[in-house]
Amino acid sequence: MKIALLNDTFPPVIDGVANAVKNYADYLNQEKDTSAFVVTPYYPEGNYESYPYRVLTYDSVDTSAFTVGYRAGYPMPIRELSEAAALKPDLIHVHCPFTSNLIARSLREMTDAPVVFTWHTKYDIDIRNAVPGELLQKQIIKALVHNVSACDEIWTVSEGAGRNLQSLGFERDYRVVLNGVDFEAGKADEKTVSDAVSGYDLPAGVPVFLYVGRMMKYKNLPLIIEALRMLGKEGKDFRMVFIGGGQDLKSLIKEAEETGLSVDDQSSGILRHTEGSLSGKIIFTGSLKDRNLLRGWNTRADLFLFPSTFDTNGLVVREAAACSLASVLVKGSCAAEGITDGRNGFLIDESSEALYEFLKQNMDDTERFHTAGEHAMKEIYLSWKDAVHIAKGHYENLLERKRSGLWKPVELADDQLFEMSAEAAERYMHMAENEFQVYEGMLDNIEDRAKMIRTRFENRADQLVKDVSELISKHMD
Repeated sequence: MKIALLNDTFPPVIDGVANAVKNYADYLNQEKDTSAFVVTPYYPEGNYESYPYRVLTYDSVDTSAFTVGYRAGYPMPIRELSEAAALKPDLIHVHCPFTSNLIARSLREMTDAPVVFTWHTKYDIDIRNAVPGELLQKQIIKALVHNVSACDEIWTVSEGAGRNLQSLGFERDYRVVLNGVDFEAGKADEKTVSDAVSGYDLPAGVPVFLYVGRMMKYKNLPLIIEALRMLGKEGKDFRMVFIGGGQDLKSLIKEAEETGLSVDDQSSGILRHTEGSLSGKIIFTGSLKDRNLLRGWNTRADLFLFPSTFDTNGLVVREAAACSLASVLVKGSCAAEGITDGRNGFLIDESSEALYEFLKQNMDDTERFHTAGEHAMKEIYLSWKDAVHIAKGHYENLLERKRSGLWKPVELADDQLFEMSAEAAERYMHMAENEFQVYEGMLDNIEDRAKMIRTRFENRADQLVKDVSELISKHMD
């Protein structure tokens, strides 16, 4: 069984979905009679040849004007689509509802391989935060759900994620297939912990609270900062460590500095200290790409704070659990699925006051946190190896339905965007017999056409950036 994995991000990008796709590829290639390859946009700093499996990359454009650190793939990667088809995948698993999904559907047309889609996050919130105007937001979300609906089987990473997808207009059933954790179960060794926290002000006996993830305000990070301000006014000493980067990092650092708490900003690699008048200190480390050092932080901390109601899976909560670190979560959030309050984690209302009250009443009893962490490791931890093995079983069931004649590819009415993409791809695809090989004599012609398409796309992308920037400026005015 050969699986094609498609996503709009892959390392060197560090985000939850990119990490999921990498782990799918890593562990599928370790499964018996199974292999996998990846199709993803090209990033200049990527080292794609270093992987023990194929990573096919296609041209992309820098979209930092919208999303810092991200690129958008060209919607019609002719050569790479031909290469992917030549690898003859039995099944296609796509993890993003944008460009990757259009490519996955084109690949289905060429190979007759079923398409599985995983809904990882609340894309509608990202769209509403990035796009001005409610009408335009609704149109983009409608197109997104339409694109997802064209896939043959829909997976979500939690029940809450499935409810979110259906709230946007998705009308079919979905299957919950959990993501795993790439940490081994158990705490990091002393040297790893020492290497991770070296150079940071973490006095012995002072509780350490931890957050890991994108520095985005809609993840309720201001809620944490306000709760800590109230805690500092009570004279309670603590260390709050924020690990991660993102577009709201500078704003959150400024917000922390205005609380009266001491702040150590080491996100740029150089310590910038702001002395406060209240007890307690907030530390910003910036992004941390070394996963082993992240295990060290999860081992050193006493409690993980994750009040986000945005996240559909809360993978970082499971990573913390792998290191026996319990989390504080919002009641009813997706991240809180599987949590029993007081046993393998702690549940609060969604307010800074609720977090403040919980910390005030419990922070002196860190043993209670540690006991809950041990239960979390035993009860909510799932390794990526086991998660991928479960997913493989679902792949096999879908392929068996196909062999039995019970599967037919989903076809949508009024699918103009895909029809245009597929028609263009088919027009420029040159294949020989059953091997999907490009004739050598036609190569130059395809190169010329591809260059022409790339140039047009770049010009349109540049204009789009300008148009959207103007729209945002008018909206702000």
